[in-house]
Amino acid sequence: MSPNLRIATRFLTAKKRAMLMSLSCIVLGVGLFVVTQAMTSGFERYFIRTILGTDGAIRIEDKIQDTMRSMEAGGRGSGSNFHISMREQGAKYIEGIDEPKLLIDALRRFDNVAAVAEILHAPVTIHSSFKGDAVQVYGINLDDQLGVSDLGSQIVDGTLDDFRKRYNGALLGREMADRMQLAVGDSFILEAGTENRRYRVSAIYQTGVSEIDRVRVYLKMGEARSLLKKPTGASYLQLWLNDKDRAPNDALQISATLGYKAASWEERNASWLQVFKALRLSSAVTVSVFTLIAGLAMFNTLAMIVMEKTKEIAILRSMGYTRQDISRIFMWQAGLVLAAGTVTGWMLGVGVTYAISKVPLHIRGIFTANHFLVTWSIWHYVAATSTAVIIVTVASLIPARRAARLEPGDVIRGTAQ
Repeated sequence: MSPNLRIATRFLTAKKRAMLMSLSCIVLGVGLFVVTQAMTSGFERYFIRTILGTDGAIRIEDKIQDTMRSMEAGGRGSGSNFHISMREQGAKYIEGIDEPKLLIDALRRFDNVAAVAEILHAPVTIHSSFKGDAVQVYGINLDDQLGVSDLGSQIVDGTLDDFRKRYNGALLGREMADRMQLAVGDSFILEAGTENRRYRVSAIYQTGVSEIDRVRVYLKMGEARSLLKKPTGASYLQLWLNDKDRAPNDALQISATLGYKAASWEERNASWLQVFKALRLSSAVTVSVFTLIAGLAMFNTLAMIVMEKTKEIAILRSMGYTRQDISRIFMWQAGLVLAAGTVTGWMLGVGVTYAISKVPLHIRGIFTANHFLVTWSIWHYVAATSTAVIIVTVASLIPARRAARLEPGDVIRGTAQ
């Protein structure tokens, strides 16, 4: 142990209660910072995973018909022309996709596109033995849909094999099936305009998103075209990407290249993502109050030690200790408390995060959850530690510099400040 560290330890033992208060605040600040970030990030990641597994990374719909203005520049006979494109302000969107097969072939040439599926949907009315309700029928090619979503893992009753084999098979959401009192094997009627057809429940899925589980009925693409009397075209294309984080850039590139409106998952869910971001920031600011209190306590404690240990500091200076040595002694005190508080705060964060992850919680709405959702990330601990280090270091610098400025002669004359 170095002399500076030994002296710092001695000074610390003189103010045990004050240092314990600083220590406890650091522990609470670091631990609660980790816990709140783990919870907010957990719900956010589950939400992102749910929407990606349901609606894919990019959705392509509506053809863009540009409004172009051509202007001739230069003098007479110069022959120079340029065009101004008003795509964002003056673009006209034509609903649907006329040639989905051609567009799919073009999309598969993009290096980040892993899978593409065409979807045809329209409003219909469902009738069971108990009631009728307005729903949305979705025509899909099952193998393609499994490539762009988590539909295969979302089946909670029945099998997809029955859906493949049965010409009139249908997939219903959990909430819809409960509301209509339908089970696997039961039949129901879909009414689209003047067309009425009977279908049988092949399987029941649950995405966790109420807006989907309540209204979507999946049919085979051919059967949906026949029911809706739409032999060609598609409502939109759903894409799965190798790297979902590239979705915004890929959407812009696809839109500019192919002339169709492409919306990334971030764009489609921007409002909810902003909510989660605000929750993370607000929780971080709130729990950082404990760390701020720890910094203030550290400042007060070190300032009191400087006042009470002026004679000891004068003796050390007389023995040859430099101003830097005195400053290091006080910074060592802050460092020791900070290190102990941070490590203990990490353990508190791990324990509380694990305990919270086991607490039952009934959430139904934008997603379904039966317990608190947490994310284990080293960056939460890094952020908590960085916050504590910055606050405590800044709070300790002023008393440390004040102690370093003390001169032995001033202490003997009683004029030290």
